Amino acid sequence: SVTLSNPVEKVAYLIIFHILFVLFVWTYWKSIFTLPVQPGKKYHMSYADKERYENEERPEVQRQILAEIARKLPVYTRTGDGGVRFCDRCQLIKPDRCHHCSVCAMCVLKMDHHCPWVNNCIGFSNYKFFLLFLAYSLLYCLYIAATVFKYFIKYWTGELTNGRSKFHVLLLLFVAVIFFVSLMFLFGYHCWLVSRNRSTLEAFSAPVFQNGPDKNGFNLGFVKNLQQVFGEEKKLWLLPIASSQGDGHFFPMRALCEAQNPLLANEEQWEDDGIDEEPHDSGEASSLAIERET
Repeated sequence: SVTLSNPVEKVAYLIIFHILFVLFVWTYWKSIFTLPVQPGKKYHMSYADKERYENEERPEVQRQILAEIARKLPVYTRTGDGGVRFCDRCQLIKPDRCHHCSVCAMCVLKMDHHCPWVNNCIGFSNYKFFLLFLAYSLLYCLYIAATVFKYFIKYWTGELTNGRSKFHVLLLLFVAVIFFVSLMFLFGYHCWLVSRNRSTLEAFSAPVFQNGPDKNGFNLGFVKNLQQVFGEEKKLWLLPIASSQGDGHFFPMRALCEAQNPLLANEEQWEDDGIDEEPHDSGEASSLAIERET
């Protein structure tokens, strides 16, 4: 039994190692080569609207043009001063949670951040893959540190006599522990973001709705927040296979009272409720602004 334990243990170690290695490489590859998704054509200005917008020199008329276009789209977030979120470089009305990436030089759906480690923009299309990459990297480093630690103990007790082996053990353990600690904080932070249904950008600057800023505007509860990123099929949660809900253009918002519901904040609803139209129109025209990101 003693003679069989070592080979069985080695085989088990190799199997676990290669499973983690394959998942690590797979998720890293998906994070890199899954291109960020840009907004659909209906969010881009038509040729006529673009000509009308660019030829108009009065800012208030430009705001009205953007307001007219935005009313036809499922867009409920605004700029800090209540204006329509517009990208003057991509010439489009920004969908909710969409931001312009200066590195990628394009607007990215549900942009989280631009990651230099994967040389790609992390957004709606690859956020799940990025989370799994962090998780499997964390397990990979933990597994390496755990399997090397017993040799580290032997080094201190003097059982290892080979000088090169000592150096390799120390270096491998040191690198694994350093990466594990770093990834632990990063992965923990993104787990917190997922539990609140926020992106990194939204954590620093709360999204603004018709009724003002609301950092929990997209928070649907822990389970539904997970399903937004990983989907409803739990068997796909741990695999780098696309399963996120929606298409990245529209996201459910948490329930608000009817008077504050941004879904009802449009001109037609105000008219139906019998509220005076003129003060609303004048207030809207004065508050709408163009967002130009740098």
